[in-house]
Amino acid sequence: MKAVRVQYTVRSEYVETNKANIKKVMDVLKANPIRGMQYASFTLDDGQTFVHINMAEDQETLDKLQEVEEFNDFRSQLKASGPVSPPQSENLNLVAAGFELS
Repeated sequence: MKAVRVQYTVRSEYVETNKANIKKVMDVLKANPIRGMQYASFTLDDGQTFVHINMAEDQETLDKLQEVEEFNDFRSQLKASGPVSPPQSENLNLVAAGFELS
């Protein structure tokens, strides 16, 4: 299993746009799921810091997200927005889980 955590902070005026762009990505993934992947986005209590968790059965599955046009649009717009803190990616190492990847 591959798991990645990405965290970044956007400017206050970009929060709603970022949420809308994330929703577009998630709507596409709901309509056309990537088998073997679970992907979710959260905000911290400050409302401006976003955390994305992507879990996939392998790197090939993880890489399929790069093929989603809406995901690439989201990333481009985020970069262009001049985030307060740019995206920082971390690989997560699974210890145990109470669920199976679908």
